[in-house]
Amino acid sequence: MRRRVLLATVSAVAVAVILLGLPLAILGANLVRDNEIRDLQARTSELGRSVEGRLTRGEAIDEAFLDRYVGGENGRIAAYIQVVSPDGTNLSAGNPIAGKVVERPILTQSNATIQVAVSYWDIYLRSAQVVMLVIAAAVVAFGAGIVTAVWQANRLSAPLVYLAASAEQLGSGQVRPRIEPSGVEEIDLVAAELARSSDRMAGRLAAERQFASDASHQLRTPLTALSMRLEEISLAAGDNEEVQEEARISLEQVERLVQVVDDLLTRSRTSGGTTEAVHLIEVVQQQEEEWAPTFLKHNRKLVIDVSPDAHVLATPGALAQVLATLIENSLKHGAGTTTVHSKPSGPSGAMAIQVSDEGPGVPDDLAPRIFEREVTSGRGTGLGLALARDLVAADGGRLELSQRRPPVFSVFLAGVPRTMDPELVLPRGAPISSRSKRRRSW
Repeated sequence: MRRRVLLATVSAVAVAVILLGLPLAILGANLVRDNEIRDLQARTSELGRSVEGRLTRGEAIDEAFLDRYVGGENGRIAAYIQVVSPDGTNLSAGNPIAGKVVERPILTQSNATIQVAVSYWDIYLRSAQVVMLVIAAAVVAFGAGIVTAVWQANRLSAPLVYLAASAEQLGSGQVRPRIEPSGVEEIDLVAAELARSSDRMAGRLAAERQFASDASHQLRTPLTALSMRLEEISLAAGDNEEVQEEARISLEQVERLVQVVDDLLTRSRTSGGTTEAVHLIEVVQQQEEEWAPTFLKHNRKLVIDVSPDAHVLATPGALAQVLATLIENSLKHGAGTTTVHSKPSGPSGAMAIQVSDEGPGVPDDLAPRIFEREVTSGRGTGLGLALARDLVAADGGRLELSQRRPPVFSVFLAGVPRTMDPELVLPRGAPISSRSKRRRSW
């Protein structure tokens, strides 16, 4: 939109400048040339009348008299004058002109010849000055048109960028997008309808999440009671191995069902909905403060290499939990220095957050299934990376194992467009510590 408005406005200005400037330059050059030729004719006629008057009165014609008509001051082009009197006397004034000249000789009544010549290139230079003046005016007009085009394009496109950001928030679950009125009636109507849609979606999401939470809590109580009853049956069975085996199998099924209920409850609480412009350095610094002492106790180092100007569209709490999981895995399974590094990813403004260390890396047999649930190297539950991947996916990003040895985990998230002010459109949220809620992986 912005590019099209800018291109259309600049094209219109360029066409107007060309259509008006070109004829004006040609007309101005011709007008100056004609004025100089008329001035030459007038000067020749005036000199002819003066010469004829002197001849009639019997006065002498000398160079001092002719110098008054040479010009060169008050904007007049310097001329070379030749006067041939009736008796053949040749008088001249001014500097001879080399090259092409323009002259309009006349013959007086007393047969005196008057020639006033000016340089053709002097007249051409005067015409060229007018053309350059028109070109300069065209450049100024074109520059003013570009400035106006940029201002108008920004005025029209910025509300659309903000509107797109609000739609992105709404699509990812942020049910209360914030956008200032743009002053463009059509855009404000769409924004108002988007706000009404967000209100309706807010009610539906709240009802669904409340239902999932209530169902999970309601199911947990009878499942706990059922587990206790099965344990009592197992104890009361005594030496009856068949009953004990059935009770054990039933308990395993109940525990599995409890795990499913817990997963449903977790998903209902972490399924997006708070995507916003996140200052990446704040989230990473919070993790550094949280983990640096632990790394120091293990004689290891945590290095942060994140640009202070990096912004991403993410959920602050979810992003903090993902980084905490990756840093903890590096502490538990890696070695050497752990580095958290950010860099641009592609031309669209996306950001890649990489967590790497100097350890032996991920085993080849484990790498293809590293993000699957219950896949672990034996020192974890196998849920941490799976949950981290789900949290990143909920924000529209992805979590990948970019390199096996040494291990490099990369979090790819959408960046905030350069034309959008993250402080204005997307409200900042404080990073949420998730250390107490982390799940172990591998």
